[in-house]
Amino acid sequence: MAKEDSAVLADRLASARLQYFVGRQRELALFRRAAAGEPGAPTVVVLHGPGGIGKSALLQRFAAEAHAMGRPVVSVDARTIDRSPSAFEAATAEVFVQDNAVLLVDDFERYRDMEEWIRDRFLPRLPAGALVVVAGRLAPDPLWKADLGWSELLQVVPLRELGPADSAALLTSQSVDPASHAALLRFAAGHPLALRLAAEAAAHDNTSTDEVFWAPLRTVVDRLLTHLVGRPPSSAHRRALEVCGHVADTTEELLRVALPDEDATELFAWLRQLSFMKSGPFGVCPYDVVRDALDSDFRWRDPERYKAMHRTVRRHLVERVREAPEKEALRAAREFNHIVSRAQWLREFQGDPAEGAVHEQPMRPEDGPALIELTRRVEGEHNARVVAHWLQRQPEAFHVHRRCDTGQLLGFMAWLRIDELDDETRAADPVTAEAWDLVSAMTPPRQGEHLGVARFMVHEENHHRPSRSWDLVRMRIVFELLRAKHCAWSCFVSAEPKFWAPLMTYMGMFQPPRQTVRADRGYGLFCHDWRAARVEEWAEGIDARLLGGAPAVAAGKPKSRLTSLSREESDAAVREALRGWLDPGGLADNPLLRSRLVEDLSEGDPVTALRDLICKAVQRLNAHPRTRHLYEVLTATYHSTSTQEAVARKLNLAFSTYRRHLARALDEVRETVWDWEVHGRIRAEQEPPQGS
Repeated sequence: MAKEDSAVLADRLASARLQYFVGRQRELALFRRAAAGEPGAPTVVVLHGPGGIGKSALLQRFAAEAHAMGRPVVSVDARTIDRSPSAFEAATAEVFVQDNAVLLVDDFERYRDMEEWIRDRFLPRLPAGALVVVAGRLAPDPLWKADLGWSELLQVVPLRELGPADSAALLTSQSVDPASHAALLRFAAGHPLALRLAAEAAAHDNTSTDEVFWAPLRTVVDRLLTHLVGRPPSSAHRRALEVCGHVADTTEELLRVALPDEDATELFAWLRQLSFMKSGPFGVCPYDVVRDALDSDFRWRDPERYKAMHRTVRRHLVERVREAPEKEALRAAREFNHIVSRAQWLREFQGDPAEGAVHEQPMRPEDGPALIELTRRVEGEHNARVVAHWLQRQPEAFHVHRRCDTGQLLGFMAWLRIDELDDETRAADPVTAEAWDLVSAMTPPRQGEHLGVARFMVHEENHHRPSRSWDLVRMRIVFELLRAKHCAWSCFVSAEPKFWAPLMTYMGMFQPPRQTVRADRGYGLFCHDWRAARVEEWAEGIDARLLGGAPAVAAGKPKSRLTSLSREESDAAVREALRGWLDPGGLADNPLLRSRLVEDLSEGDPVTALRDLICKAVQRLNAHPRTRHLYEVLTATYHSTSTQEAVARKLNLAFSTYRRHLARALDEVRETVWDWEVHGRIRAEQEPPQGS
């Protein structure tokens, strides 16, 4: 009776496995060809992939297929037998007494030390009609392919994540409400074990599986990490995994920055050989679900160290965007967007990886007509004429997006640089004209400064909605913002302002008042004043919102006690500061005290910072032989209570010569202070900015 019950239970298990098995049609087709002995089909198939990817389930399906074809099956699980040739021989003995047996070996990575023996000693002795399938986490030794004989008989099959349709089918087989599919699919990213764990959690979790905000329970994350990652060999290896879980791609250089006290070379070599790690053109990265589990676990387990690691990496990326060559800087901008988008609610604004890879290219002259025609189809004739206008004025501002596999044009954007507007441009592009007028009404760009405008985010399929192409738009915008010199304001023009408003607010942008806008325009403007909040302050604001864990709320123009001075105001303030040099209270009301430059230099005492600033500007005159005489005139004048005539006599100069030297000295100091204010820092040139 017990034997009969066992047989019935085995049948039920086999039936359940067939019922819940989804996808893997290419692998099944390969096995069927091999099992049928078709010409060119392999004799040995090696499946490899990370834990939970479905290797064991696929082997069970192969067993069912083989039984249905009348072929005997011998299954070996490396976890249940000793890792020795004799134990392996005993477990597989039945293969040698059958002419057409199918040998299925699971957890093959446990036989790493025996792989050479299996390849060279065991397999060649099998009957000619045998079929062998082994499955493990690690790819086979390259020596398999080095042997020309094996190159014809062996096929290596890496198992990837399930596609969207198969992933949805798996959830359906687990009786998951279709309304919850989108959230679970986004979390699991096609990983079968993650899908099953998420389905189980959703079935027992009373919280909403909203498409954006759903996050897995701690038990799901813990089980994933236990099964997929295991225990790292040391704390250094754990820290390397923590970095890897936070960024898009990990390189040895990045490990060196994030973990300065560790051996980055050894850690990177360890990372790249892990079964759940993929190597790409820009470094190594885990499968998406593993990365998210690692990042979620680290943030939960050690929040303060998580914040410190994030800020270290973010500062490094900002530096790379600002200083590296363009291609590397663009990759750093992409990475910056990745690490500042780790909150669950931000996933709504990211493209779907299932869309396929997209890349950005500079616009070529021959692309112009295609961009105009694409705009005409998507946005209408008026905007097509606006695009044509800017293609003539600033062709270098345009960047096109193409599919990596076919080269198909998907969309484009432009980053316009506006330092003035003529009547023709105002008539051609009222949107950009309004952006200029709005920022000018708040704090106008000064001489030498400009407005940067993200314009024409035109997309064939996902117009002004998240896509892989829009990810490139965000990458380009961050690149332009961080690389810009003399950018006073930036503006983002959106045809879907309500949708993008949470992201724009999170990224430190605000919607200005628009009294003059026509209701039929249907676009929104988001702005940032780079003199009120410069790059580091802007980035730290994003960090605070990300690490604080709450979505940003809509806000108006950031309040600041700082003032963006015009050139005329700066020059007048410098002269006033020199006149008050000897007066202890002479600098107390100087407009430069509210400038960003003095704020950056101040350590609690802005008056002292302003005095030091003026001293540094004056000292530059003394540092160069051609302006040293101007330094003497200036200091003698403003370090004295004497009249100018008395100072001229003391310097043994004709009064007209003295006045000419004093005017030139003032011009030099004012030019220096203005140059520092515009650049946001004291520059270290060895020559004064003006000739004398």
